[in-house]
Amino acid sequence: SNLESRNPASVEICTLLRKPEAAKVDIDCTWVGFDIPNEFVVGYGLDYAEAYRGLKDIGTLARHVYS
Repeated sequence: SNLESRNPASVEICTLLRKPEAAKVDIDCTWVGFDIPNEFVVGYGLDYAEAYRGLKDIGTLARHVYS
């Protein structure tokens, strides 16, 4: 991969939000901001149908909105 071609001393993973219940594979994240429930979240750059991305906070989206 492009990253490997640069010969880094190490590669680590960080994530702001992690949904442990939804994980399909075990990935070792070095840094995790928050473990959250398996719910649809929006805001702070996360969107649904190109909406809610500009919210200054992260929140859950009501199920009836995306069902």
